[in-house]
Amino acid sequence: MIAHYLPGLATEYFILEWLIRLAMLFVVPFRRTPQAAQAWLLTIFFLPVPGVILYAAIGRPRFPAWRTARMRSLAPFFAEVSSELDAPRGDAEAGLEQSPVATLGRRLGSLPATGGNHVEFLDDYDGTIDRLVADIDTARRHVRILVYIFADDAPGLKLIEALGRASARGVACHVMIDALGSRQWAKRVLKRLRDAGVTARQALPLRLLRGRTRGDMRNHRKLFLIDGAIGYAGSQNIVDKNFKPGIVNHELVVRMTGPAVAEMEAIFLGDWYVESETMLDRVETSFAGDGTTVAQLLPSGADYPLEGFETLLVWQIHQARRRVVITTPYLIPDEGLIGAMRTAVARGVEIDLIVSKVVDQRLVSLAQRSYFQALLEAGIRIHQYRDLLLHAKNVSIDGALGIVGSSNVDLRSFQLNEEVSLLLLDTESVARLEAIQHGYIDASDLLDLKAWRARPRRLRIVESLARLVSPLL
Repeated sequence: MIAHYLPGLATEYFILEWLIRLAMLFVVPFRRTPQAAQAWLLTIFFLPVPGVILYAAIGRPRFPAWRTARMRSLAPFFAEVSSELDAPRGDAEAGLEQSPVATLGRRLGSLPATGGNHVEFLDDYDGTIDRLVADIDTARRHVRILVYIFADDAPGLKLIEALGRASARGVACHVMIDALGSRQWAKRVLKRLRDAGVTARQALPLRLLRGRTRGDMRNHRKLFLIDGAIGYAGSQNIVDKNFKPGIVNHELVVRMTGPAVAEMEAIFLGDWYVESETMLDRVETSFAGDGTTVAQLLPSGADYPLEGFETLLVWQIHQARRRVVITTPYLIPDEGLIGAMRTAVARGVEIDLIVSKVVDQRLVSLAQRSYFQALLEAGIRIHQYRDLLLHAKNVSIDGALGIVGSSNVDLRSFQLNEEVSLLLLDTESVARLEAIQHGYIDASDLLDLKAWRARPRRLRIVESLARLVSPLL
């Protein structure tokens, strides 16, 4: 293009393009999955100059050195929390240290499995907001909120008013919102929160130079904490359920009391410290609990050496003996996950994938659809949830492991986003999650392989093109 308008630069520009192509053959594959490397190399081959500029902006999935150093400095803090949670173990927790899932979860996320928790599953969108507001109105010491989207619409204003009431009672309120996820509301929300007496800040603020983090690496976690005694984790943001025109979100959130809340608080305090270099006080509360739920928090993201959620999920699918159910609004699997699912089906394991028929991200949906035929041919059942955008993210395996959290089953959540997943390790809690998933399946359409193969050729071509860039989505 440039050479067309400036003929004198044609040779130099041609040489530059080929130098970029050749150099990036050595740069791109370093510490990157084959899928991601392929997508980047294709982009750079066809568009060398724009491609290398894009790569410089978002091509390296790691945080700046100052942030990595702060995260490493938190190792003694997480070790202390883990040690305190280990101390009160009794009969209810017997054998947890020997549980392979708990052991791997601890090695991936540094936090142990704990018994004595009580869990509620909340899937009424507006009811969850009302329940959170009611809990904030009982707060006496601290309210701490970490969320990807915080809007100043009806749910957001309701929450801000509750935080204002808490602050007026002398409750210390801290809120952190993701800078990109909340960008269209952030300025107004932060002002309203601060005017209400809340200490508020952005996670991963967008900077051009100093301390710059690539703009698509986000804090996607959703944690709501009251007095260190009540914790919420799941998929729901603080925004109207129909904030995108024509789309209504359906979520799943876990409300928990018991020792696992201390792990949620530890993640919040760690994230706050990394962003502000200020360590807030921990809530002094009993680590003993009288509930029956065994739970463990698994944080994941670029701050950790392995892709925690993906690593545990792939390993557990390989271990599965009867049934795996995965609910995710965005499904962009890598070869490891696809291989695990295909092998499991070959062993006789039933695998059900629940995705949303309602679409809010068109390109992601097209890329996702490109995987369906191969998955169906492998014997995996795919259910498309009708009417609402099923934004919930959860997994159940063999009635023994349940996972509810913020992580999608896609490369972005596996490798780029800061996520948090709550592992449920007791059969009673997992059975309750399975009942919810069965409800999803009843409200879904089962894809038929023959009908799927018959979809228009032009649509299949578009899906295939979207798949080429799926590692970048």
